[in-house]
Amino acid sequence: MDTSNEELVRPGTGGGLADVYRERFLLKLLVRKELKVRYRGSVLGIIWSYVKPGVQFIVFYLALGVFLGLEQSPTNKSGLPNYAIYLFSGIILINFFTEALGNASRSIVGNGGLIKKIYLPRQLFPVASVWVSAVHFFPQLLILVVACLFSSWHPSLIHVLAAVAGFIIVALLSTGLGLLFGAANVYFRDSENFVDMLLMIATWASPVMYSWTMVQHKLGETWYAIYQVNPITIAVETFHYAFWLPTTDGSAGIPPHLLSLWIPVGLLVSAAVLLWGQLTFRRLEGRFAQEL
Repeated sequence: MDTSNEELVRPGTGGGLADVYRERFLLKLLVRKELKVRYRGSVLGIIWSYVKPGVQFIVFYLALGVFLGLEQSPTNKSGLPNYAIYLFSGIILINFFTEALGNASRSIVGNGGLIKKIYLPRQLFPVASVWVSAVHFFPQLLILVVACLFSSWHPSLIHVLAAVAGFIIVALLSTGLGLLFGAANVYFRDSENFVDMLLMIATWASPVMYSWTMVQHKLGETWYAIYQVNPITIAVETFHYAFWLPTTDGSAGIPPHLLSLWIPVGLLVSAAVLLWGQLTFRRLEGRFAQEL
């Protein structure tokens, strides 16, 4: 058999994310396996994915909306109208990011036994973790849509497209960082602790529970522009624009140039992080089996 024209490939490496697409059947099996393992022996099963954001929403709403006065009321005109919608739309998106990145960064080490036994595209594991998080995200999104409809939600096509863009920003970013830290965690187990710290900061470093105007007022225009480059900030504000703003009279406003400037910036930054994560992953994956 003539193999002179075949391309030689270093053992343990593959075609990157292109292999994930080619092996999408395996991806589907991994997602199913992750869901089954996660809820094995659980009475409530996937319902737990609603309990956490539900409890989180109640705690934040009472603490911030009621006690700290972020909810607009007849006696508090400075608060945000429909603060419950504002809060929940941010919570489900940030939870998607934290779950996706947290699980993706542990996915290679967690599947070490399988990786040492057979070869399959290793990118499948972080990508599968992001897909599992998406399985939890979309039912929560449906609950948000129902709540918005009860709050006289009147979206346009631009609002729907903005919501899609916000989801894509987070999906790309979590996949890129998941590949990066998933590979790094094989060599340096401290990466898990760094990711946990990063996720703790991410919840408070984006306008999930407070308004962007508070940041602008406290930091000024220069520092606010730096704050705004964060893709998670852009995605959360995009979700607020898509779901919360159409339930109000529109007087609250959105960050300047959100649609024309910041959404493209968020997509570009997230795509760059995905490329960085993929290149780093491909460079390190050759020794995964030995290190694990």
